[in-house]
Amino acid sequence: MGSRPVTVRMARWSAEHPWRAIALWVVFVAVCFVGGNAAGLNEATSGDQAIGEAGRAGLIVDSGAFADPAVDIVLITSRGGALDQAAAKAAADDATARLRSVTGVAEVGQPVSARDGSALLLPITMSGDPETASDRVQPLRDATAAVQGAHPQVRVEQVGGPSIGQALDDTLGKDFKRAELLSLPVTLAILIIAFGALIAASVPVLLALSSVAAAMGLSTLASHLVPATDTTSPVILLIGMAVGVDYSLFYIRREREERAKGRSGLDAVEIAAETSGHAVVVSGFAVIIAMAGLLLAGDVVFSSLAVGSILVVAVAVTGSLTVLPALLARLGRWVDRPRVPLLWRLTAPRTGRHGQPRAPRLWPAVLRPALRAPVATLVISVGLLLALAAPALGMKLKFPGMEDLPRTTPAMQAYDRLTAAFPSTGTNHVVAVRAPAEQADRVRAALTDLAGRAAGDPLFAPTEADGPKIQVSADRRVSVLDVATPYSSRDDRSVRSLERLRADLVPAELRSIPGIEYAVGGSVADSEDYAAHVRSTLPLVMGFVLVLTFLVMVLTFRSVVVAASSIVLNLLSAGAAYGLLVLVFQGDWAEGLLGFTSMGAIVSWLPLFLFVVLFGLSMDYHVFVVSRIREGVRAGMPNRDAISYGITSSAGVVTSAAIVMVGVFSIFATLSTIDMKQLGIGLAAAILLDATIIRGVVLPALMTLLGDANWWAPRFLRERPASAPADPPAPAPELVPVP
Repeated sequence: MGSRPVTVRMARWSAEHPWRAIALWVVFVAVCFVGGNAAGLNEATSGDQAIGEAGRAGLIVDSGAFADPAVDIVLITSRGGALDQAAAKAAADDATARLRSVTGVAEVGQPVSARDGSALLLPITMSGDPETASDRVQPLRDATAAVQGAHPQVRVEQVGGPSIGQALDDTLGKDFKRAELLSLPVTLAILIIAFGALIAASVPVLLALSSVAAAMGLSTLASHLVPATDTTSPVILLIGMAVGVDYSLFYIRREREERAKGRSGLDAVEIAAETSGHAVVVSGFAVIIAMAGLLLAGDVVFSSLAVGSILVVAVAVTGSLTVLPALLARLGRWVDRPRVPLLWRLTAPRTGRHGQPRAPRLWPAVLRPALRAPVATLVISVGLLLALAAPALGMKLKFPGMEDLPRTTPAMQAYDRLTAAFPSTGTNHVVAVRAPAEQADRVRAALTDLAGRAAGDPLFAPTEADGPKIQVSADRRVSVLDVATPYSSRDDRSVRSLERLRADLVPAELRSIPGIEYAVGGSVADSEDYAAHVRSTLPLVMGFVLVLTFLVMVLTFRSVVVAASSIVLNLLSAGAAYGLLVLVFQGDWAEGLLGFTSMGAIVSWLPLFLFVVLFGLSMDYHVFVVSRIREGVRAGMPNRDAISYGITSSAGVVTSAAIVMVGVFSIFATLSTIDMKQLGIGLAAAILLDATIIRGVVLPALMTLLGDANWWAPRFLRERPASAPADPPAPAPELVPVP
């Protein structure tokens, strides 16, 4: 007999030395977490995140080393009707006097009146680091509130970058805290329903949380090679909880199933390691490959997400193969304690004749159409999924703008009043120019002409009364002009104004200056350039993921057909998820239902990220289900019986894992921001489709139709004939009636 698989050898050692395995795992997690905190986080800079022409514009501006203090604004408007100018001036004078005495205020500017006299604007320059201005703005807001109390006849409110930043930090911070607090009890509740026992439900959660803690530390260390962004930690938590729970679920369910057959604790752990443990390794490797595809995007945000995801998946796989067998061996039958009476009766593994697990009642009925009429079932189900995917052909990509942030805070409501009264404070294009110092006067003249031409175009906002504001660096080499448009950043007219600047106005004024370098940036440019970047890199990332996943599946199952069908089914699942996102979020019919305002597009980074996450997580289910089907084939079962056995015997764990993921992802759909809503809905819907229609209908119909061809491979890939297993799987569930 050849050597046992490495998953079995690892599991056996852990089961025979449980306290050592548990202690080593605790030390590993602690060292990773403490070591990461000690090393500190290396965050990505604006230069690291530069994409396209907008990124070049940002780099030019940064090279000018401009003094760029944080500026907040006191806005004075009417509570109804025309603004009382005398009352507004009195409030502005009071605000000026109060704010000049507030710590953290460097300067209070002169009041600026709106062109139509509807508002008065008072600029406040803050001292200190602009990056921390939001944390220090509260004393200014308190002073403004005191002014409002003293002048009730007008509306006095504070708005600007620091005030909006503080308001959003409070709102979004509460959102994420609520999501984190809800995700744990939701996951635990679903697992209690799945296992019917508290300890069995707690083990996957503990393993997932410890994996996340270790990966957080490792990702902090890795940030010194690949800079981290503020999205890395939430994604580690999201992916870590998903795969950590899944892998433990697969393993524990198989171990309980083997114990129900009368196996000893050690034998049950070994069989779980040889079957579910092997599936965990393959699916983990598939997830890692999918996430590694993000590294090809050439984007520090995606690279940091890839590194964090790869680390947490690798740690979760390691924990499933080492500490999990130790815990199961140490707990023994205590893993099924304390039992929840009714749930235990419904979920406990039960044996029928010949000591084999009894078949569930639901899944044989679900499978019957696919097994008896595979062609019709395949045509109908694939047709429905393609119809659901069709809207993805009209997908538009944009960054969320200020108008897409939640309007529940006074700061955002004030922002709307500010941009209505002062259009130039809203959406701005940034014309960044770098030229030899001796050309500075010529550059200024060209930018002044550019601003004048733009002001006469309805695509742009009128120039303020004091003329265009042109910043020039101390060395006179860098000049910056803001060109405002009165439209929101996601409005098509804003995009047209950007195109007009880039294609016509800017080159016409600047290209004749010797040694000049220029670029147009700003929020609209960021959105358009990033969307173009995603469109150009998505085929490369998809190709990488598809090819490597195909090779992994071929080597795992020794079947070209199984590998190809895996790819097709996952593409079908991803396409349906894309179509559903477009259907829900590019229109406005679901706004009231889900609590959002449509931006008429999908968030730019979402399609690429969603593809790799869905492709990776979908492989969990696929590998697990097909592994069980192959067990039946190896045991000599006919093709249909093997398919029925594989899907019904894995249905419980796949359904439980999918419900956990759907529950956690759905929590993200309750957050305030549109990007988190789209991410949550997209992931939850895709996992639900994948675990039900794809695995329960399309997969069995396709494999039934293909028959023995499922396992075709070139001669050099074929497996050597295996000896008959000591304990063959149960007959097909359709052949094992439940008494």
